[in-house]
Amino acid sequence: MPAAPDFPPSPDAVRPVRALISLSDKAGLEDAARTLHDLGVELVSTGGTRAAIAGFGLPVKDVADLTGFPEMMDGRVKTLHPVVHGGLLGVRDAADHAKAMSDHGIGAIDIVWIDLYPFESTVAAGGTFEAAVENIDIGGPAMIRSGSKNHGYVAVCVDAASVAEVMAALKADGTTSLALRKRLAARAFARTAAYDAAVSGWFADQVEDAAPARKSISGALAQTLRYGENPHQTGAFYRTAEVRPGVARAEQVQGKELGYNNIADADAAYELVAEFEAPACVIVKHANPCGVAVGADLSEAYARALECDSVSAFGGVIAVNRPLNGADARAITDIFTEVVIAPGADEDARAVFAAKKNLRLLITDGLPDAHGPGEVFRSVAGGFLVQGRDRSRLTAADLRIVTRRQPTPTEIADMLFAFTVAKHVKSNAIVYAKDGQTAGIGAGQMNRRDSARIAAIRAREAGEAKGLAHSLAEGSACASEAFFPFADGLLEAIGAGATAVIQPGGSMRDAEVIAAADEAGIAMAFTGVRVFRH
Repeated sequence: MPAAPDFPPSPDAVRPVRALISLSDKAGLEDAARTLHDLGVELVSTGGTRAAIAGFGLPVKDVADLTGFPEMMDGRVKTLHPVVHGGLLGVRDAADHAKAMSDHGIGAIDIVWIDLYPFESTVAAGGTFEAAVENIDIGGPAMIRSGSKNHGYVAVCVDAASVAEVMAALKADGTTSLALRKRLAARAFARTAAYDAAVSGWFADQVEDAAPARKSISGALAQTLRYGENPHQTGAFYRTAEVRPGVARAEQVQGKELGYNNIADADAAYELVAEFEAPACVIVKHANPCGVAVGADLSEAYARALECDSVSAFGGVIAVNRPLNGADARAITDIFTEVVIAPGADEDARAVFAAKKNLRLLITDGLPDAHGPGEVFRSVAGGFLVQGRDRSRLTAADLRIVTRRQPTPTEIADMLFAFTVAKHVKSNAIVYAKDGQTAGIGAGQMNRRDSARIAAIRAREAGEAKGLAHSLAEGSACASEAFFPFADGLLEAIGAGATAVIQPGGSMRDAEVIAAADEAGIAMAFTGVRVFRH
C-alpha cells in the first residue's frame, strides 16, 4: 500500500475555472451550462454533449482539443488520457503535482458532471448482449473516481441533485466548499459502485453463475423513514434496479408517510395476491395474511377475506389484484386500515379513500409475476443470504394422493388454494380454506401442532362471528407448508373439521400420518414441494 503523501490541507473554497460535462441524459444541461458560462467557467465536453452545448450558443471545447487525440474506436477512447486525468487528480497546492501539470500543459478541471452510459436502462429494456456491453461505460466511471478522489479541489456531479447543489453554491459566492465536495464525492463513489454492481450482476446472469465469488447489491434511496421496526431503530427504504410492480415502485396517492412495517407488510400482501387469477383480496397483519379470499369481484373478495379474522384485520394492510372502484373502496374503509395497495383505482375509489386522510393508498400499475425469476436477500451478522424467489406453482396434476379416499374436485381446488396461501405464511404454517376463502390461519409457531390449533381457534371464532353453529373449518382443506413430523398436527386439523389435507410429505413417519388420515376417512395429497417461509 503506498504511503500517504504529505499534501497541504485542501482549501475550503474553490473557485472553478473549468468544467467537464459528458451526459447521456441532457435534461437540465442548458441551464447549468449557461450558469457556468456566466460565471466565467470554461466548458469542455464530448460528442453529443459538446454539440448540445454549442447548440445553445455557448463556447465549448472538445476533449480532443485538450488531449490532442481524436475520439477513436467508436467512442471507446476519448477521455482516457493523462491531460484529462491529470487535470482531475492533480493536487493543486502540492509543488510536484503543480510542476507536472505545468510541464505537461495540464489544466485543472474543477467540476465534473457525468451521468454514465445508460447500461441499466438498456438491460431493463431487454437490450441484446452486444447492446448491453457497448453501454458499459469505462471513461465515465474513471473520471468520476478521479475527481472524487481529488475532492479537495474537484466537485463531482452524478445526478440532478448534485448539479443543483453545485449551481446553488456557485450562484451564492462563486465557489464550492470542501464540505460540499466531500458530500458529492461520497455520492459519486456510491453511484459508480451501484453501476459496477449492475454490470457484474448482469454478467453473472449471462454466464449462468448463480453464486458468483463476489456479489454486490445496490439501491437508490427511495425514502428516509422516521424509524425502523421500532422507534429506537433507524430506517431507510431503497429501490433496486429490479423492475417489478410492487411497493418499491408504487405511487403513493395519499396518506401519511409509509413506515418500515407498512412497507414490509404491503410487500407481503401484494406478493400473495398476485398468485390468484380471480378477483382476490389479501389482508396482512405483521407480515402474515390473516384473511385471503377470491370472489366474483373485489368487494366480495374483501368481505370474504375479512370474515376469516376480523379482529386481526383492524389496522392491517389490504392488497387486491384488480383496479378498485367506488364500491370496493367503501367496503374497505368500513374498518381502520393502514395501507391499501392495488394495481389501480378509479376516481370514485380515490374520492372515497380521500375521506380517510391517514390511509395510505398505493397504486402500482401492474402485478408482480408471482412465478417469475428473481432473488431475495436476508442479512445475517457479517453477511447476507441469497436465494431464488419461490416460483413454485402447483396444479392438480402435481398432487400424489396417498390415502384410500380420493379427494373430490372441490377438495382439490380447496387444497391448492390453501397451499398457495401457506406458501406466504411464516413457518410453521397451517391454513384451513374452503371455497376460495381462508377459514383459519396459524403462523410462526415452533411446532406444527400449535399452528394447527391456532388456525382452528381462528376458524371457530370466525364461524361464531357469522352466527354459525360450526367452525368455518368444517369441511375445509388443510394445508401444511412442510411435512407433518408426527400425526398430532394432522389430528388437530381433523378435529377442526378438515376433510382433506395437502402437505409436502417426506417425513420418516409418513406412514403413521397416512394411517391416521385413513382412519379418519379424509383425503390427503403429497406435493413433494416444501414452501418454508422463515
